[in-house]
Amino acid sequence: MAMERYNPKQAETRWQQVWEEARIYETDNDSPDPKYYVLEMFPYPSGRIHMGHVRNYAMGDVVARYKRARGFNVLHPMGWDAFGMPAENAAIQNKVHPRDWTYANIDAMRRQLKSMGLSLDWSREFATCDVEYYAQQQALFLDFLKAGLIYRRNSKVNWDPVDMTVLANEQVIDGRGWRSGALVEQRELTQWFFRITDFAEDLLQSLDELDQWPEKVRLMQKNWIGKSEGLSIRWETTDPAAAGGATDIEVYTTRPDTLYGASFLAIAADHPLAKELAAKDPAVAEFCDQCRRAGTSLAALETAEKIGLKTAINVTHPLDPDWTVPVFIANFVLMDYGTGAIFGCPSGDQRDLDFARKYNLPVTPVVMPSDADAASFAITDSAYVGDGVMINSRELDGMSPDQAFDIVAGGLEARTLGNAPQAARKTNYRLRDWGLSRQRYWGAPIPVIHCDDCGVVAVPVEDLPVRLPDDVTLDKPGNPLDHHPTWKHVDCPECGKPARRETDTMDTFVDSSWYFARFTAPRHATPTDPAVASAWLPVDQYIGGIEHAILHLLYSRFFTRAMRQTGHVDLKEPFRGLFTQGMVVHETYRAENGGKGEWVSPAEVEIQEIDGVRTARRAATGETLAIGSIEKMSKSKKNVVDPDDIIDSYGADTARFFMLSDSPPDRDVIWTEAGVEGAHRFVQRIWRLLGEASANLNGVEAKTGKEGLALAVSRSAHKTVKAVGEDIEKLAFNKAVARLYELVNTLAAPLADVAAGKADSGLASACKQAADMVVVLIAPMMPHLAEECWKLLGNDGMVATTAWPDYDSGLVTDEQIVLPVQVNGKKRGELTIDRNADQSAVEAAVLALDFVRAATGGNPPRKLIIVPQRIVNVVI
Repeated sequence: MAMERYNPKQAETRWQQVWEEARIYETDNDSPDPKYYVLEMFPYPSGRIHMGHVRNYAMGDVVARYKRARGFNVLHPMGWDAFGMPAENAAIQNKVHPRDWTYANIDAMRRQLKSMGLSLDWSREFATCDVEYYAQQQALFLDFLKAGLIYRRNSKVNWDPVDMTVLANEQVIDGRGWRSGALVEQRELTQWFFRITDFAEDLLQSLDELDQWPEKVRLMQKNWIGKSEGLSIRWETTDPAAAGGATDIEVYTTRPDTLYGASFLAIAADHPLAKELAAKDPAVAEFCDQCRRAGTSLAALETAEKIGLKTAINVTHPLDPDWTVPVFIANFVLMDYGTGAIFGCPSGDQRDLDFARKYNLPVTPVVMPSDADAASFAITDSAYVGDGVMINSRELDGMSPDQAFDIVAGGLEARTLGNAPQAARKTNYRLRDWGLSRQRYWGAPIPVIHCDDCGVVAVPVEDLPVRLPDDVTLDKPGNPLDHHPTWKHVDCPECGKPARRETDTMDTFVDSSWYFARFTAPRHATPTDPAVASAWLPVDQYIGGIEHAILHLLYSRFFTRAMRQTGHVDLKEPFRGLFTQGMVVHETYRAENGGKGEWVSPAEVEIQEIDGVRTARRAATGETLAIGSIEKMSKSKKNVVDPDDIIDSYGADTARFFMLSDSPPDRDVIWTEAGVEGAHRFVQRIWRLLGEASANLNGVEAKTGKEGLALAVSRSAHKTVKAVGEDIEKLAFNKAVARLYELVNTLAAPLADVAAGKADSGLASACKQAADMVVVLIAPMMPHLAEECWKLLGNDGMVATTAWPDYDSGLVTDEQIVLPVQVNGKKRGELTIDRNADQSAVEAAVLALDFVRAATGGNPPRKLIIVPQRIVNVVI
């Protein structure tokens, strides 16, 4: 019979309602089934989901649905990372309260996500701006404070003097505030910090245990933690009076072997010595201020021009009392790493080389490649950073850098300067304590009170939550909580005298550093139900973007350790498996418009291809457009595809299936109209093939075929069941999709015979079994279509609650294998033979091969080496 086309709009809405009413995705913490926790990084409620969301959540949903089908009690929750600056900015621009803007966006995005048919437990939903959530976060803060995991100290920050707020390094652009345009100042403010550095070694060493994480992510975290073994060396000043009385400057270095290449010392603008010099010299003070305005991020330091100011201070080289080295104040040295002072070896560090060339400082090569000539080796435009042998280093010449390290370290450790050793071995970490204070309104209030008599007093737990005030003014500079007329005024909990609330709020990274634990018991009266959290955690499969590979994951790892120390969980690693998906990218299109180069959105473009040449034009006007590069979807270049448009036109299953099928999930997926249309054709093909055969399959008992075509149908279906399951376990979704295409192609002709009434009972039974298997296999990817087909085939219940099919192990093993055949160790051809053939049969078949006969001249070989079911080597 001819089938009507599948109507996704009608089917998807209906099945989403059925699932919701049946509450089949709500997770029971008390279920006896084995637990499996799959989680995608929760989104910021910007107001619209994008195709990256579709890909991310489709991947997680495939895993969740598959694991349910395999008998697991699956936790697959959803929430919202809802605090932060964008809401405050929107509130200022649109004259709306951040709360109203945020919750309106959550409502819109929830509707969009539900239209995707995701198997989420919406009963556990929360937003980090919910009072109930940040109240528990405040309770965690108090527990951490009591355990000594939080402290308060002065810290250098980027300060916008117009907006009167602290700026993140990323908000400082060319030394100016990103919003006000004012020159940014470096100020010392009292800030709250997490003691993440106390866990540096454990955070580093435990990365080796995370064998289900991408190696690149583990490497990024290792580099961020930045453990280094080095030497702390005191360089004696030649004139203590010029150095403000300082007799030495301490320098930390990981390369004491290169000391003979030293040409300068550089200190940070905030080094005590620099501050002392600035107090006496306006030129030094101005230079130090210039350094402070440039931002302190590594990106800013790496891209900024390396500048320095030579001081009147010189120091004696630690290996030669007759050698002096000048001291500079430099913009690329940070006070919070090492000692705030470095020695420059221009031949071995590009930054030092650039600096030396700029200020005409000597460049002496001290390490060269092992095969180079010391007499001619020179440094030109690039520093030599490789391994090799020491040169121009006196007693160290000819040694390896490692050998030279130990010789120099041992000598300096044995030497004294004043009454102390001149040098000491030291381990350093690049990781710094996590500053959590933010001078803004839309964040979780820090639950402490400042009393003139009692000092810093923690808010009593029974007084939580410290709620954000609703009546807030955002139209004037500074922290809205600081200039609120009443909110910050409160009595001291200890002495009862008038006191002040802390007006800083928490960094939003705090909100996302423990949400995965809260999902396990989201309505519990304490931050976690420890037994429940420890039973569910770690998250079995965490999915999200590579952009969160460092800070979010590192902070979450710290938080889990801190929560273990304070009794909230009984583990230290939050995520067992981690997967970082690629981006969704699209062509860009641009109009000339007299040279203005206006970007044009894909929805406005028509593409034509003639003789392999693709052209683009604006659909409304016919204007010719330039086809640009394929780039990440972005509003600025208008190459964004709206998920709502795709779901309205093709259905959610098509969008999901294309996202899973086009490329390996860790790589970028190129969104094309042709690709989406191809996925939609496959949806319609499955519907048509199963639908046309359904009348003759209803009531047929599903059985494995015994012979002929029926056996071939069953063999193909059972192999696919095994392979698709293995692919999903490895998150190789594109491979699973390819196998489904192959299976459907194989079943097309037999199903057509069934539809035409030409199939015997054996083939019909095999086709019924295979058709049922197809439906269950596509269900994790295309759940709505699967439910429709399941019903069409006359099956009871829902696919969503149906077990993953078993396969017959006897059907998934190929009867024949292909063995590579080598002659004298070089592959010359292949042999196809029965898998169970004995050694004598393999030997006879190999010797009968034409290329073997030609190589041996028909004579017996000297040796015939057979590795069963692997390879054969003929030795002549």
